[in-house]
Amino acid sequence: MNKVGPSVLAADFRNLASEVKKAKRAGADFLHIDIMDGNFVPNISIGPDIVTKINRACDLPIHAHLMISNPESFIEAFSSAGSDIISFHIEAVKYDIEKSKRIIRAIKRLGKRPAIAINPLTPLKRIISLLKYVDWVLVMSVNPGFGGQKFMESVLPKIKSLRKIYKKDIEIDGGINNKNAKFVVNAGANILAAGTYVFKAKNMSQAIRCLKYA
Repeated sequence: MNKVGPSVLAADFRNLASEVKKAKRAGADFLHIDIMDGNFVPNISIGPDIVTKINRACDLPIHAHLMISNPESFIEAFSSAGSDIISFHIEAVKYDIEKSKRIIRAIKRLGKRPAIAINPLTPLKRIISLLKYVDWVLVMSVNPGFGGQKFMESVLPKIKSLRKIYKKDIEIDGGINNKNAKFVVNAGANILAAGTYVFKAKNMSQAIRCLKYA
């Protein structure tokens, strides 16, 4: 069975506490929270204070997906806010492997699970040397920065190649729904982040169940 993390970016922020509680009741395994700074990506989302409030409202594990420049400057803040998994983009550190290792060590020192994220057009070889240090790989299936985008089938070979050499958690994020979930699962992903499909569903429990058993 797959794990599902509703992407909070698609929730109704007027009723955020009730939205994340609803996601838990519907069977979510964790909450996927996109952190955007208007620099690395052309959009701004939320900061540590909101993550703290989400954490207080719902006891599901939190994956803080840092789509920000200088992620090393914010690791401690998002850890303190209640994040359990912290991912950062290889593109955000200019593909600097040694810097990435330092960030990963910092995440581990805080007792959190480190994850590396990779954009659709970035070759898998950019993160190969980091795989033994991380607990989780986040493969983007849309270009980061905005919700509601269409799933890019071109990432499927990347997932297949990654699964051949990586035995831990592989999450796919971007445009996931009941129609394409089976393809990413067959390719090797075991964790699905989904925003619009889950939070805009008429029946959230059914939507999550479809992804879990894809």
